[in-house]
Amino acid sequence: MKRHLLPAVFLFLGTSLSIPVTAQHTAAEFFESGINRSKSSDFTGALQAFSMAITMNPENAPSYYNRGLAKANLKDHRGAILDYDKAIELNSKDAMAYLSRGVSKSRQEDHRGALLDFSRSIELNPDDSQAYYNRGISRSRIDQHQGALTDFSKAIELEPVNAYAYYARAITRQKLNDFAGSLTDFSKVIEITPKRAQAYAGRGLSKVELNDFTSAITDFNKAIELSPEDGESYFYRAYAKGKLDDYKAALPDYERALALKPDNYRAYYGRGFCRSKLGDQKGAVQDFNQAIEVNNVYVDTKVVYNGRISRGILDNLRNVVQERDKINELSSERAEAYFSRGISKNKQGDSKAAIIDLNKAIELNPAYAEAYFSRGMIKSAQGDQKGALTDCNSAIKLKPGYAEVFYVRGLIKHSLGDENGGCLDLSKAGELGYTPAYKVISDYCN
Repeated sequence: MKRHLLPAVFLFLGTSLSIPVTAQHTAAEFFESGINRSKSSDFTGALQAFSMAITMNPENAPSYYNRGLAKANLKDHRGAILDYDKAIELNSKDAMAYLSRGVSKSRQEDHRGALLDFSRSIELNPDDSQAYYNRGISRSRIDQHQGALTDFSKAIELEPVNAYAYYARAITRQKLNDFAGSLTDFSKVIEITPKRAQAYAGRGLSKVELNDFTSAITDFNKAIELSPEDGESYFYRAYAKGKLDDYKAALPDYERALALKPDNYRAYYGRGFCRSKLGDQKGAVQDFNQAIEVNNVYVDTKVVYNGRISRGILDNLRNVVQERDKINELSSERAEAYFSRGISKNKQGDSKAAIIDLNKAIELNPAYAEAYFSRGMIKSAQGDQKGALTDCNSAIKLKPGYAEVFYVRGLIKHSLGDENGGCLDLSKAGELGYTPAYKVISDYCN
C-alpha cells in the first residue's frame, strides 16, 4: 500500500484559536503551548502558537519544524515544506526534518525531491525503518522498483512486523512480475493483520496472474466480505470466473463493479464479453460501445476552468468571504462613500454600477486595498478571473497581511489550473489566520 506516514512526533492543538500576547509570554512558552495543542490535535491553534514563538525567536529550528508538522496535519503540505526548509537551514543535521519534508513532498507528487530527503534522513539516522519505507514508496512512484524492493526489505529487517512494508514489497514484486514471490508477502500481511481486505485482493490478483483462478476467487470472496464496497475486487472476481468459463456467475460481479465505479470501462468490456458468450449480442454491443467511449483519452474537450475547483465550486467557496466593509472616517475625496455605495449596489444585484463606483473609489484613492479586493470579487463572480487576479494582486501589494485576498486568489489560481500557486496562496491565508482555507486545502490540495 502506498501510504506515507508522518513520523510520530509532536503534532498539536486545542479549541481556542486566539492566543493572547502578554508581556509574561516568552517564545519558550508559546512553543510549549504549540506542543500541547498539537498533542490534543488542535493543529490550527498549534500553528498560531508556533508562529508567535517564531516571531519572538526567529532562529529556533524546532519552532519551524513543529509548525511544519502542524501544517502537514492540516494537509497544507506546501506550507509545511517552507517551514521544513527553514528548520533545515537552521539545523542541517535534523534527520526528522528531512524525513518530514520528504513526506510532504511525496504528498505533492514530488517523489524525486522526496527521495533525496529520505536518503539524507537515512544518512543521518541509518536505523530508521520509516525512512527506508518512505524512500521505497518514492522509488516505486518513479518506477525504480528494484531500488524500492531493496528499501522495503531493509525496512522489514529493521521492523519485522511492519505490515505496511510487507504489503508495499508485495506490490513491488507484482510490478517486477514476481507474482510467486508476492504471495509470501501478502500472506505475511494477512498473518499480521488478518482483517486487511487489500491483502486478500492483492494475493488474489497474483493468483490470477499465475492462472490459479479458483484460489483467486476464494481470496476475492474474503476481500469482498471485509470490504463490500471494493469495486476492483468484484471486477477481478468476475474476470477469474470468466477465465473459468462461468460467464453467468461473472455477470453480477461486473454489474456490481460498475455500480460502484460507473466509469470502469474494463468492466463494460468484461460484461460485454460475458453477454456475448451467453447469446445477448445486443447487450454485448452496448457494453462494447461503453468500453470504447468511457474514459477515452483521445477525446479532446475544451476546459476553461481546468483545476479541480470548477467555476461552480469557485463561486460557492468565494462567496462565503465577507468584505471588510468597516465604517471609516470620510476623507476629503470621499473614496469611502463610493466604495460603500458600490458594495450596496452589488448586494442589490447591480454589479455593473458597483464596478463603476469601485473604479471611482480606486481612482480617488489608489492605495484602497479593500476596493481592489471587492472589485476583484465582483469580476470573479462575472467570470473575469484574470481581471480578478489582477485586483487581488494589487490588494496584496498594498496590504501584504490581507488573509482573505490570499484565500480568494488561491481559489482563482487553482480553478485556472495553477494548483501549486493556488494552494500556496491558501496556505498563506491559513497562516495569516483565515482558517477556512484549511478545509479547502484538505479537499483540493492533496
